Amino acid sequence: MNIGVLGATGPAGGGLAARLASLGYEVIAGSRDAARAEAAVGKARGRWGDRVSGLKAGANADAAAADLVFVATQWEAAVPTADQHADALSGKVVVAMANGLSKHGREFHPVLPDEGSLAAALQAAAPDARVAAAFHLVPAAALGDLDHAIDSDVIVCADDDARTTVLDLVMQIPNLRGFDGGSLANAVGLEAFAAVLLTINVRHKGKASLRLVGVEPWPPAGP
Repeated sequence: MNIGVLGATGPAGGGLAARLASLGYEVIAGSRDAARAEAAVGKARGRWGDRVSGLKAGANADAAAADLVFVATQWEAAVPTADQHADALSGKVVVAMANGLSKHGREFHPVLPDEGSLAAALQAAAPDARVAAAFHLVPAAALGDLDHAIDSDVIVCADDDARTTVLDLVMQIPNLRGFDGGSLANAVGLEAFAAVLLTINVRHKGKASLRLVGVEPWPPAGP
């Protein structure tokens, strides 16, 4: 399986692309501007060397042609980008990871579309894709720091076995734990909570992420 990251020149997309490449995947780091993608990949290779040997640069169209695709653009661009590449995304697992946010003083508020969540809006824009919501609460800086394990949990929401595909991928990333969050309708909770988590970090001057207690991660224990 190769993986495409749409919007891989930003902190979250670039960090995710490098992290996945470090696991041995072939990762296509996409951008609207292929030259920016080349520069971002060159920077990652300069920092991490052979650890990201599977990282390749391309346009967003190249990333959308991969087997599994992450939409890691700025949140305002997530739905238009999915709409633009809807044909290429047809039938594929597509991971929505954007949080719509607006800042008001020392707190953040969620910005949710009419569909209820950006993940649901992305599904409407690419109706034949198999959209899963995940990675909303993992700090971008942590994703891109390959020298350290990520101290966070990932909740995955999707309407079909796309959820299983993404959970299995999450569990390959050292120290990350995946949890089954149910259908895509529950993505609204992840996106809205991102505003709360960022507000806590601003007001408490920290770098908190999500960690669940009292429950075992994916896969669930047998009988």
